[in-house]
Amino acid sequence: MRVSPAAMLSVSLTIPLLPLASTKTRSSDQSFLFKQYALNYQSFSRPGRLVSENTSRRRWTFSCKCRNRGRNNHSKFDDEGEDFIAVNFYRFVSIGDPEAEIEKHFSFLKDLNIRGRIYLNEQGINAQYSGPSKDALAYVEWLKEDDRFSDLLVQISPAINGHAFPKLKLQNKPSLVQYEGGISHLPLLDPPMRAQPLEPSEWKRKLNDLTDDDGASSSGRSCILLDVRNGYEWDVGHFHGAPRPEVDCFRNTSFGLSDEKEAPSDPLINVDKEKTDILMYCTGGIRCDVYSAVLRQRGFKNLYTLKGGVSHYLKEEGTAEWVGNLFVFDSRLSLPPATYGNNAVDEARETPLTPVDTSFARCYICDSQIQELRHRNCANLDCNRLFL
Repeated sequence: MRVSPAAMLSVSLTIPLLPLASTKTRSSDQSFLFKQYALNYQSFSRPGRLVSENTSRRRWTFSCKCRNRGRNNHSKFDDEGEDFIAVNFYRFVSIGDPEAEIEKHFSFLKDLNIRGRIYLNEQGINAQYSGPSKDALAYVEWLKEDDRFSDLLVQISPAINGHAFPKLKLQNKPSLVQYEGGISHLPLLDPPMRAQPLEPSEWKRKLNDLTDDDGASSSGRSCILLDVRNGYEWDVGHFHGAPRPEVDCFRNTSFGLSDEKEAPSDPLINVDKEKTDILMYCTGGIRCDVYSAVLRQRGFKNLYTLKGGVSHYLKEEGTAEWVGNLFVFDSRLSLPPATYGNNAVDEARETPLTPVDTSFARCYICDSQIQELRHRNCANLDCNRLFL
């Protein structure tokens, strides 16, 4: 039976405490799947879908097409003319009951037009999401009311074409970032066990020292610039002097963990762990924080990270010492540095972006210079490789 969109807005589905079951309803040739996810009765007045992995670790995936106004007074889908933004932040902090924390977040988020990945566990939170600016910032402000998150460093960039993510995933995930062997055993809640964060201005000074002193820091010690990202990210943009990481997934990062026979190209092989400054950077900072704890356990003493990652640096310092675009893990794939300017969100629709140097970037197949710093996915689904 077909149901008109107007009629569906008044339909209510109540899910009792029963074994996992599903119910389908059809409208406009689309099916929406409902599954039990909570310990108590839950009611929904809109077509959508809610998915649960299991009772010990729940993952909520929610999307809907209604246009009603939620209880937080944020209209969810009548957003025509409103600028969309993408938001990124993370925080390592002790969360005693991640499931209860997720319940709180979901109770707030279900009334907002937000899509993305929000992961929480006992070690903290890692979030990347998009939405109309009103909704996207409402979540940030709500979160900052909690003292544990009051001083979050939040990265914001325009999402010109609307949502940068297909759906919202709010999940209690064992690892806030994927790394071989997991990260739950790492002392991430102990700041001294992570690298020392440098403000963008400090980072810029250290990079200038490297350029002037040919690989030595101002202290006279040797210095290594380490890109803690994937090779395909480096291919569209990086800091001058940073070697390309021969890694296709952060999970497999192993700088400083192997001997010369296993990884002859490892920049941390045979370095003096007590006298070498290691400058680490990534997109938003979380991968560097995680990997610095790994290196700290391996005896490396002088570890520094770029606070807020490249996105924060581009906002504060512009393109100084940076070449190319910044790869991002959403539908936009690659963003010009000007995207992160202080007025980027307001000016994104009106102001042409400054041309970006593409001379360093080469086609993966024929090695000719490319014209656009943006990856494509291989059309062969068995491959699906990102390539220039």
